[in-house]
Amino acid sequence: MTDRSRPDLDDDVVTALGKLSESLETVEQARGLLYGFHQLTGKADRLLQEAVEQFRAAGQTELADTLERDLVGRNVIADRWTFQVVEDFDASYWSAFREADQRARDQLSGGDRHVLEARMKQRERTVGHPRHEAGPALD
Repeated sequence: MTDRSRPDLDDDVVTALGKLSESLETVEQARGLLYGFHQLTGKADRLLQEAVEQFRAAGQTELADTLERDLVGRNVIADRWTFQVVEDFDASYWSAFREADQRARDQLSGGDRHVLEARMKQRERTVGHPRHEAGPALD
């Protein structure tokens, strides 16, 4: 394994790559929240359908019909269910962000990821101390 801290790279380049990586990680977190929104909205719709059936069984047919007509299967935003929002996000933003990050790393660091963190590890570890190894075959 090679030295992932890439001492051959300029500090400013490594810092910028680190910021880009952090930015992508934030987009990944947002994507996770979006998938959570997708799943929770789907769960809410299934629970709503159960409530509709319970109202119907309780003789509250008019209320059940209104809830079913107005809310069950409703678009969460104009013309879209959450799966469409997730797909649009993935296709138009998330994938473009990942490609840009990969392009920058390919161009500047030979594709290496987390160079900033590798440098931080080199600075902060205690050389020779157990569990502070640089990495496989680097000590």
